Amino acid sequence: MVRAALLAVATLLAPLPATAQDVSKVEIRTEPVTPGLAVLFGAGGNIAVSHGADGTILVDDQYAPLTPKIEAAIAALGAPPAKWLINTHWHGDHSGGNENFGKAGAMIIAHDHVRERLAEGSVHRGGSAAPAPKQALPVLTYHDGITLHLNGDTVQVMHAPHAHTDGDSILHWKTANAFHMGDLFFHKVTLPYIDLSSGGSAYGVLAAADRVLGLADDKSVIIPGHGPLATKADLAAYRAMLAEVIAAVESAKAAGQTLAQVQAMKPAAKYEVKGGFISGDAFVAAIFNSERGHPHGVQPDRSKDIMGAHDHGAETHSH
Repeated sequence: MVRAALLAVATLLAPLPATAQDVSKVEIRTEPVTPGLAVLFGAGGNIAVSHGADGTILVDDQYAPLTPKIEAAIAALGAPPAKWLINTHWHGDHSGGNENFGKAGAMIIAHDHVRERLAEGSVHRGGSAAPAPKQALPVLTYHDGITLHLNGDTVQVMHAPHAHTDGDSILHWKTANAFHMGDLFFHKVTLPYIDLSSGGSAYGVLAAADRVLGLADDKSVIIPGHGPLATKADLAAYRAMLAEVIAAVESAKAAGQTLAQVQAMKPAAKYEVKGGFISGDAFVAAIFNSERGHPHGVQPDRSKDIMGAHDHGAETHSH
């Protein structure tokens, strides 16, 4: 499972070649979460499929050439075509299929900034994305969040300000006790990617982890943007890693160290993932250059960094 996830992350943020041969090599694998909720793993971000009497909700849609395979996987669940499509953020490995699903009749839903970035075109990781066509744009947007009452569940969609990007959303299925965190959480596949050019901040990623940890319990299922399904204990370990590396970078920066000097200290080296696309040095640079504090919304609870980080670690080992 982790090997497959690593292969998926290897394609992250890079255009997927559109030839039939290339697409034929990608397999969409389905894993059930609870009755009526499943995850699709392919090339790009993990997709959630919620289906039932009210219709099908799709969360993220990977790359455009994969749409037929994604549609086939939805049908194999016994679910009708997507009626609603929610983007966790704007990156192409999570929104590349928007135009296809929009043309097929899905209502696209996302944060205000997702529509803005898709409509205007954006630059990140040294590449650029052209403005998206009208059919690919969200038609229902929100700032703080939105709640859906569908398929016998209450789905709370919450904005996580200035985190992986400036338009990230967390989804919480309250009855199913499940979460989709998009790229606020990379599980076992790479160090965090913080897209500073899209308004991201390490502090927002930390705050997002705190928010989900405050809502989750030991039976919760957490869908990361990339990597296998996770538990609250897995997210707690991720949060402890974030806090540790952020604190080390902050301390060195406060002491007057340059970015190169902080990177030479290798504060993230022990957490690097073989094959991960974000190196320890890149993660440290993103933290070093993040806006200090949390510009909007919930502030991360920094008291946990001093008193609670070890508790999170203990929790990880106890489950």
